[in-house]
Amino acid sequence: MSRICVVGAANMDLISYVARLPKMGETLHGSKFHMGFGGKGANQAVMAAKLGAQVSMVTKLGRDIFGENTLKNFRSYNIDCTHVLFTDKAFSGVAPIAVDTEGNNSIIIVTGANDLLSTEEIEASRPAIASARILVCQLEIPLDATIAALRIARQEGVRTIFNPAPGRSSLPEEIFALSDILCPNESESELISGLPTGSLEEADAAARALLAKGAGSVILTLGERGSLLATEQQRHHIPAKKVKTLDSTGAGDAFIGSLAYFVATGKTLPEAVRRANDIAAISVQAPGTQSSFPNAADLPAELLE
Repeated sequence: MSRICVVGAANMDLISYVARLPKMGETLHGSKFHMGFGGKGANQAVMAAKLGAQVSMVTKLGRDIFGENTLKNFRSYNIDCTHVLFTDKAFSGVAPIAVDTEGNNSIIIVTGANDLLSTEEIEASRPAIASARILVCQLEIPLDATIAALRIARQEGVRTIFNPAPGRSSLPEEIFALSDILCPNESESELISGLPTGSLEEADAAARALLAKGAGSVILTLGERGSLLATEQQRHHIPAKKVKTLDSTGAGDAFIGSLAYFVATGKTLPEAVRRANDIAAISVQAPGTQSSFPNAADLPAELLE
């Protein structure tokens, strides 16, 4: 059974489409506006649920219209909301996003209620973590809450995927040791490892440096160049399909949510990465974040078999 628990942030994405990204102090007219559900944790949970996983979400929302609608959105995908919590001490998280005509984006995250998710509340979610095959975590909630979730997963024998996003230049050593699968993108890898990823050789060196920090395996996502999988025993560069990018917002989350699903269903890491690459490539061809994620029914049967 593909049971997945995601501990992370839920935000409301406020997306403006512009001809180009603004310079400092500049005001631009946009061509259109879109509001959608986001937050890395929420996105990854929804992607896994769209593929057919049984997903539990652990997050905190504000008592506002964004929070109420986020809860309804989770329920529309049959995500277990037992540990979707509310607070009246902060607004729900928001993410104003600008997207240019090439699909590039800039994002400001105001995490709000997500910042109030406590280690005690993570401990209370232990049953949801323990019953999962995969735990997925990121860095949009307090670091001690993320580490608490990863510790519980290790204690309960649950495999972990840690997406160190948004990137930080320093992380405690323990978090690497608790990561069965560490999955950064290029900029996150460069921040954590201190090494460039411009070429595949450089990316390989950065992945090896992250393995040396204690991660069980490293999957370095390289955008249109695909992904690099590194373990102590193997290296695989898994290319991405060439597609026309409309909007890259959420592509990394589509990859992580898909990866969690395929790993939970028993696929080998190279095969899980290949399939997650394909789903991320599909997502960049549609606008929005969760709205760009494909449903299982819309995918080729061979991608899910």
